[in-house]
Amino acid sequence: MKTSLIKKQLGLAISCALTLGFGSGGAFAQEDPMHRGFVQDPRGSIVKSGSGLCWHTGAGPAPRSTPECDPNYAPQPVAKVERPMPPVVAAAPAPAPTPPPPPIALVQPAAEVVRQRVTFDADALFDFDKSSLRPAGQLALDGFVGKLRDIEPQTITTVGHADRLGSSAYNQRLSEQRVAAVKTYLVGKGVDPQRIRTEGRGESQPITKSGECVGAQSASVIACLQPDRRVEIEVVGSRVVR
Repeated sequence: MKTSLIKKQLGLAISCALTLGFGSGGAFAQEDPMHRGFVQDPRGSIVKSGSGLCWHTGAGPAPRSTPECDPNYAPQPVAKVERPMPPVVAAAPAPAPTPPPPPIALVQPAAEVVRQRVTFDADALFDFDKSSLRPAGQLALDGFVGKLRDIEPQTITTVGHADRLGSSAYNQRLSEQRVAAVKTYLVGKGVDPQRIRTEGRGESQPITKSGECVGAQSASVIACLQPDRRVEIEVVGSRVVR
């Protein structure tokens, strides 16, 4: 008797739902797909029994599970769409710093090469037939040293000469002794000894001509041969710019 009553109620509910559905076709046009297969009222809500059960229309496939009709409802997981990461764009390198301009080179003027030659009368530096400097000879060399203040010497060449009176060997030795005395005096005045070069040439390079100063040794011949008795000093260096 109870089963018959339930069936009658189910049939009546379906009939009413179908009647309401046909009377308001617009409602089914917008029905919720989740509710498809269940009896729905004109508003699209599922028709339930007095005990809260959802009514199936009895037609078509089994209805999908819904939160209203299934206490164990679990929504289908939605596949996560992996979006591709945007390409990493490398940052443009920072521009290289501009190098500072090179320093301006100061052009030094080319040093002026100086070559000076001074000839001293040997009789002014020494007594006749002697190799010791006279006071007058020292003063003459002091003047020469003063001129060196404007020159940075590289080499100082001192050459001694003698006249033809006496033997060649004697005159060679005398010329060497005299230039050695000149070097000693210059070093004593502060000239670098490494810059001084000495040389004695004896009577080999006379200034007097052949046929002059003829005769044996005499006062006149000695005076005539005076140009041959000499000391030559040549300086090669750079002029000092002050």
